[in-house]
Amino acid sequence: MLEMLGAIIAPINSWLYYPILIILLLGVGIYFTVRSGFLQVRLLGEAFRVTVEKPMKEGDVSSFQTLMVTTASRVGTGNIVGVASAICLGGYGAVFWMWIVAIIGGSSAFIESTLAQIYKRRDENGGCYGGPAYYIETALKSRILGIIFAISLILTYAIGFNMLAAFNLQTSFTVYSFYDPKVTPWIIGAILAVMTGYCLFGGGKRILKVTSILVPIMGAIYVVVSLVIVIMHISAMPAVFARIFADAFDFKAIFGGVAGSCMMYGIKRGLYSNEAGIGSAPNAAATALISHPVKQGLVQMLSVFLDTLIICSATAFMCFSAGIEPSESLTGAPYVQAALSSLMGNFGNHFITFSLILFAFTTLLGNLYYVDDNLAYIYGKVPGKTFMLVFC
Repeated sequence: MLEMLGAIIAPINSWLYYPILIILLLGVGIYFTVRSGFLQVRLLGEAFRVTVEKPMKEGDVSSFQTLMVTTASRVGTGNIVGVASAICLGGYGAVFWMWIVAIIGGSSAFIESTLAQIYKRRDENGGCYGGPAYYIETALKSRILGIIFAISLILTYAIGFNMLAAFNLQTSFTVYSFYDPKVTPWIIGAILAVMTGYCLFGGGKRILKVTSILVPIMGAIYVVVSLVIVIMHISAMPAVFARIFADAFDFKAIFGGVAGSCMMYGIKRGLYSNEAGIGSAPNAAATALISHPVKQGLVQMLSVFLDTLIICSATAFMCFSAGIEPSESLTGAPYVQAALSSLMGNFGNHFITFSLILFAFTTLLGNLYYVDDNLAYIYGKVPGKTFMLVFC
């Protein structure tokens, strides 16, 4: 049954991902980049400044909190497993194209989140809410299109992305002797459901609070460990950078098989990881109470850079430092685990597993925050606790 379903979905996925989504997302990103005069470069310093601004009123959602929610969703298991897969299938050059996609995507993130602020709405308590479904309805005067978008986002994030995050997490435990394929995944799933349910029942405020604490901590730990590894192997870095650029501009390999080249793997990984332009982050961006809509656009632009230029790069350079040649047989978590095991022994496996646990958990929270917002759009109110219990 699963094999038949996979056979049906695979060609549809390939057709939608390449060329349709890549052309649309990259094309729009390039258009906004040119029209805005490369704002993601010009206003990068301002983005850092507005991120730490306090909300206009005590107790309201701050720019920093929305940054943490969107970064929680963006920075997930894909920043480890997905990056490793891109390297194993596309080579070192895939990393370069991930960087390019992030820089281009920064403008898309800016526009979509600025729109969320422009068209945001207020609740009876003075709080803000909104997102693409809301500004599609208002700007295009079509609630039907808004509902279609909301349903698409709910299915994608509640089922697709969350299942993928949970799957990637449980695969990291396969290296341990206690792993039982019939039992362990169920235990991991149950623990995740309980932890996520606790945050979900606390509403958006609890999700904001938890992500505001966890995301900076997990990001800092991950980046610091990667920096230590890179510094310890600093002599290898010139060769690593040389190979990244050599593979990235190996035009014979690229044009010989575009769909399977390092360029395509890097672009796909970048688009999937940073989520720029797909309409998820604006749901959180709309909740911030700030003095000007552009400020939240800058904050979400920064989130894209944190996800890809920092976290994804951290994974890549940890793997490169080990000197283990990427191959299809190591695709995914095994490549990262093999690399870190060679660098740090058993601690390497424990570190990756710990990172995947945090990344998966915060991803689930960020995704469910978006789902909650779009369910509220469809039903006109926040889902009740019975629905949330079934959902968990």
